[in-house]
Amino acid sequence: MKNLFKMFVSLAVLCFASTQVFAYPDVSSSHWAAKEINLLTEQGVIIGYPDGTFQPDENVTRAEFAAMAIRALGQEHTKVIQPVNFLDVTTDHWAYSDIQKALYFDLISCDKNGELFRPEDSVSRGESISVAVNALTTETISNAKAKEVLAQKYVDANSVPEWFLIPAGKAEILNMVVVIPTAPKKALEANRPATRAEVAAILYRMMEQAKLNPNAKLAEAMRKKTGEGFVIENATVQGSVGTIPAGTYLPIKMSKYISSQTSEGGVVYNAYVPQNYVTKDHYILVRQGASLQGQILDVRPGQYFVRNGVLVLKNALITTEIDQTAPFAGLTEIKKDRNWWMKFVRWAFKGEKLEVPTNGDAYMKLLEPVRVDLTNGWIYE
Repeated sequence: MKNLFKMFVSLAVLCFASTQVFAYPDVSSSHWAAKEINLLTEQGVIIGYPDGTFQPDENVTRAEFAAMAIRALGQEHTKVIQPVNFLDVTTDHWAYSDIQKALYFDLISCDKNGELFRPEDSVSRGESISVAVNALTTETISNAKAKEVLAQKYVDANSVPEWFLIPAGKAEILNMVVVIPTAPKKALEANRPATRAEVAAILYRMMEQAKLNPNAKLAEAMRKKTGEGFVIENATVQGSVGTIPAGTYLPIKMSKYISSQTSEGGVVYNAYVPQNYVTKDHYILVRQGASLQGQILDVRPGQYFVRNGVLVLKNALITTEIDQTAPFAGLTEIKKDRNWWMKFVRWAFKGEKLEVPTNGDAYMKLLEPVRVDLTNGWIYE
């Protein structure tokens, strides 16, 4: 009986472990888009409502869809230098940055400043599928070819809007058109607002295709950046993420003069990265010019017949070229290289005085590992 009980418990644990846990109470395992909804939730592309539900049949606004698309493509940390101005999307709009990125990556188009984006309108099926296709490098097709491939499957192929014809044809060729399996007829329904479930499925297919054939701007953004610089031999790379291990010594330059004789403990100091930090394969981890900030942790002046000077700096933050300020914990002990005789003289008689001039060199020991997106320099906190 005891062995039988153990076997029963083992089977129960095995069944429980193998059962997929779904993120939302209103998205069951049998829902046609359950896989896509759960995957995109795990990756932070989509989120549910405050009450814990997903509400798969609700609509999605154009602003929400722009934000979802940018996150699905992993470009939420991209910096857009020359934004385009919409009359109805001001800089304080919550999705302003994501909409600008969608423009930059050619997911959406805008001929000139002053157009309307309509951020609160529902995104249509045609618009969402077009964005997904725009994220890709695709073969050119004619209107006739698009009509041909669509007519073989969709009951409304002859009434597809002109602006959607080519994107719809390309999407069909790439198996990116999403149709609810339970629908009585297969229809494109280009102008119907897309549901949250449909958007999840469309974004999932876009993500898969973009891994293989991203458009030119996305391909550049998704490429791990390389360059010359200070090689960190023990840095590791997994996929597009590089890690600088704790304990690594990094060269830095001080922005202002500091000294054991004149500086005060607790005072904020500034420094900067003098050259790119790179992996042994020359993937750029931190770019030259990134600024560092911390406090003078310990400072004691060198004195005759008393003691050598002490100058210890504790770094807290780094601000990168993409204007991200992130934790960057490090410790810098300022020391001078002396032969054994001079060390004795300094210790016994004169006392060592420490200083680093403006733009002077020092080495910082990293206290915590730092993980970096090698495609855009984003530091994961």
